Amino acid sequence: MAIYLTKEKTAEIFKEYAGSEKNTGSTEGQIALLTYRIQNLSEHLNKNKKDHSTRHSLLKMVGHRRSLLGYLVKKDVFKYRELIKKLEIRDVLGRNK
Repeated sequence: MAIYLTKEKTAEIFKEYAGSEKNTGSTEGQIALLTYRIQNLSEHLNKNKKDHSTRHSLLKMVGHRRSLLGYLVKKDVFKYRELIKKLEIRDVLGRNK
């Protein structure tokens, strides 16, 4: 099942995390957008356990987000820590949620 985002929702996410809705190339904005999509797909998979194509897409998104987070931690560890705290991606011990 595809989760389609409205232009307004996408602009809102980029404005909050990237500073401007025009700054769609920022790493922080892309990570926030992927996190939003991952949360929606996770809810869908809780209801539809046999939807394997969505599960495959979800795993690809998680991997892409992980690589972007790896890039961000190398580039600026303080922005990384702030972003994972704001998005609530990890718990206090650093484990994935």
